[in-house]
Amino acid sequence: MKLRGYQQDARESIQSEWENGVKKTLLVLPTGCGKTIVFSKVIEDRVIKGERVLVLAHRGELLEQAADKLEKSTGLKCATEKAEQTSIGSWFRVVVGSVQTMMREKRLERFDKDFFDTIIIDEAHHCISDSYQRVLNYFDTANVLGVTATPDRGDMRNLGSYFESLAYEYTLPKAIKSGYLSPIKALTIPLKLDLSGVGQQAGDFKTSDLGTALDPYLESIAEEMRKVASDRKIVVFLPLVKTSQKFTEILNQKGFRAAEVNGESKDRAEILEDFENDKYNVLCNSMLLTEGWDCPSVDCVVVLRPTKVRSLYSQMVGRGTRLFKGKTELLLLDFLWHTDRHELCHPAHLIASNEEVAQAMTKQIEEAGIPLDLEKVEKQAEEDVVAQREEALAKQLAEMKRRKRKLVDPLQFEMSIQAEDLSSYVPSFGWEMGPPSENQVKTLEKLGILPDQIENAGKATKLLERLERRRDEGLTTPKQIRFLEGRGFEHVGTWPFENAKRLIDRIAANGWRIPTGIIPSEYRGE
Repeated sequence: MKLRGYQQDARESIQSEWENGVKKTLLVLPTGCGKTIVFSKVIEDRVIKGERVLVLAHRGELLEQAADKLEKSTGLKCATEKAEQTSIGSWFRVVVGSVQTMMREKRLERFDKDFFDTIIIDEAHHCISDSYQRVLNYFDTANVLGVTATPDRGDMRNLGSYFESLAYEYTLPKAIKSGYLSPIKALTIPLKLDLSGVGQQAGDFKTSDLGTALDPYLESIAEEMRKVASDRKIVVFLPLVKTSQKFTEILNQKGFRAAEVNGESKDRAEILEDFENDKYNVLCNSMLLTEGWDCPSVDCVVVLRPTKVRSLYSQMVGRGTRLFKGKTELLLLDFLWHTDRHELCHPAHLIASNEEVAQAMTKQIEEAGIPLDLEKVEKQAEEDVVAQREEALAKQLAEMKRRKRKLVDPLQFEMSIQAEDLSSYVPSFGWEMGPPSENQVKTLEKLGILPDQIENAGKATKLLERLERRRDEGLTTPKQIRFLEGRGFEHVGTWPFENAKRLIDRIAANGWRIPTGIIPSEYRGE
């Protein structure tokens, strides 16, 4: 099986991390981009080296899916550690294991602590839990790969407490642009759903409270869906089984062909097959279909289980991002959730580079009243956020001029060189979150950057790397930026070093006044 370019890059990056002594690393791929294929190929590489590999997951469907893809893509067969099934005595080099089974002390003790050389964790956002940690701590000499579809770095701060690096990340916008996933259009339904009375549990909304909070709105939601999505193939996520069942009844009364599945459904496989074959056009569920189920023809997702957890939100939306013949886009329905907290996930969080951009996007989608393409909205929101930052920067510059500060504020430097990745940087891993080292602070000062505004070692590292790269590329220094932008020149960070030097020499020769004929706001430094 030939891998796509990004899949091969991911495979090589993972092996490279392990070869360089980084034992616990992460792979981030959006749902639908072939994470199982990638880790199957990684497993093949390790087996060729003579290693034993354990694939850990928390649900039977994920284990079956992993075993099936592994055999289809590499020819390797697996043994299983789940309930009464055991791999002990098997000659297979790969074991798929249920974490609920493997975590038991008696089960673990059947294995030597160094039995597995490599461990793959499917849906790695679960791996911080005690059950996973018990297994990982037992086999503590193994190399570990965590695989997740988490869409942004903010969600990975928790993972950063266990994993040491991010081997490879392929983003949702890249996958859409490259034609591997469906474009997403978001529409905010103008219904105000009040969640202010909903309690918290394990860092998210309490599902029992959510069901009660949603009940009064179900009729109106169904009516709005009828207006905007009656001809679509829809998956609806709800917080409780009883809410899901009630909503299914309401949808059928509105003319939809709706069915409901839950953990107790005896005819679940039959319902899923009928939905795939278009006997139903709506499938309601209480968080059952977030992982391990695919139906590429789904072209509308309705999230009626509001959440603060981006990995969960991403999993729900991921049920509709796969490509399918005749499908032009995924329609994602959002609502005017009223909550006392602002951490709620919206469609914008799937692709926004930071919270500032996400808020600007959400506002734009809410005010539009029509479905908007997420990528186009992000582009506009980023431009608006940059404009606001530049306005704030102008005030800051005026203040700096007054104080005649000799060093460049990091924000001025980032805006001047147009480095959005630096200004929206969020640390993920343990070492990144610590304060900058004494050596980093001294080097930044020496290079003309004010270190007081740099809160962590990760940001300091990124800045120093960028400064070194700019020096190699012959671009302006922070001191040149401070001097020229202090006199009204714009985006001096994009100029060549030599051009800035010549202009500064001319200004010096003119008694530190701008030479006649030069208008700073129009001068581009070419």
